[in-house]
Amino acid sequence: MNRHSFAATLFYLATALAPASAQAKLPDGFVYLRDVAPDIQQDMRYAGLNNFTGSPVLGYEAAECVLRCDAAEALKRAQRSAQALGLSLKVFDCYRPERAVRAFGAWARGPENERTKSQYPRLPKEALVPNYIASRSSHSTGLAVDLTLVRQGGSDRPPLVRDNCIAPARGPEDEPKGVSRNANALALGELGPGELDMGTSFDCFDRASNTAFPGLTPEQRRSRDLLVTLMERAGFTNYPAEWWHFSLARATNRRSYDVPITPRPQR
Repeated sequence: MNRHSFAATLFYLATALAPASAQAKLPDGFVYLRDVAPDIQQDMRYAGLNNFTGSPVLGYEAAECVLRCDAAEALKRAQRSAQALGLSLKVFDCYRPERAVRAFGAWARGPENERTKSQYPRLPKEALVPNYIASRSSHSTGLAVDLTLVRQGGSDRPPLVRDNCIAPARGPEDEPKGVSRNANALALGELGPGELDMGTSFDCFDRASNTAFPGLTPEQRRSRDLLVTLMERAGFTNYPAEWWHFSLARATNRRSYDVPITPRPQR
């Protein structure tokens, strides 16, 4: 082995054995939400199988919510307001590396996948671009968050299990036709324990996910309106096509990043 090869080998070993936090430090001004508001529940969908791609997404090396510091502090304020009502926030996605955004686009251009078709029951896969899957995302700035509301301490009501992302409470004439579920399908349309019924599941690519969608039950309408109110009071604005998506309104320096999400260092 020559000197160059030996040095390259040492560099590779040092990189491979280094802690994840040393390999991919968070961007300046970014924090792990657990360090700011540890009582906010986290269900980081893209770090696992329970998402519309059916696989862990590139860039999500840890199931951790990462945000810019100002967004995390604002979310903490929203959590305090929710707790005063006996509720809690539950986040599904926070900062999203640019490589994950590109991975979503590649997935949308790929072949159909029946395992996750229930998340876009009325649309062909290619129609998800650009209204639902865009080439750029505010999540990559660390200023956007996807979330819902849950009851503190769980719920005495069982989770509402759905065969697809559309809530069955609406009339049968509004249900998608020809959407099949097989033994390999993922249970993507289930509410987690204690989640308020918002009318659709998270990442339901359908007009029913529009925040102001008229075909909701009174309970679903109240749940969405409450989430919007709590988040707006904390300084966020809602994306009208998705009841779960909010961005910090008056933030400056909206730079996007492509640093992967790595495990939070133990303190």
